[in-house]
Amino acid sequence: MRTRVERHGDELIARRRLPAAPDRVWAAFTSPASIAAFWGGSHATVPPDSVTVDLRPGGEFTLDTRAPDGRTGRLRFVYVSVDPPRELVFEEPVTGLRTTVTLRPARDGTDLTVHQRKLPPELRTDQAADGLASILDALAAHLPPDDDGDSSDPSNPA
Repeated sequence: MRTRVERHGDELIARRRLPAAPDRVWAAFTSPASIAAFWGGSHATVPPDSVTVDLRPGGEFTLDTRAPDGRTGRLRFVYVSVDPPRELVFEEPVTGLRTTVTLRPARDGTDLTVHQRKLPPELRTDQAADGLASILDALAAHLPPDDDGDSSDPSNPA
């Protein structure tokens, strides 16, 4: 399954069902090691030592990206709202881009929505939508399915 992304003017909305519980998805979005593992998607790598997280309103998270052609970039975001494990809101201070990550429990994991608002003109493209989808697809690959460990199931001899 691939992430679905919709473009509406200066907004991108991505939706994905993940096979992990909301607390595990939350940890992936807030742990430096996990952010490094998925943030670049298929378009870049993120050196693990470049990721910093100060998880509080007004705190920042930063990371470096390295494209396949060797170009590097520094990303900096400021947390606006932190509501574990339901919603995370952060802004990119230079452009004003605001990202809201919403996690909803689902029967088999988590329904994830990433809503980006105030996209600068250079990010109102199919390439940007594909980039966001690639990041969330990499997140899905990074999170193995939950093992519910339900020993009350008679077909489960655990």
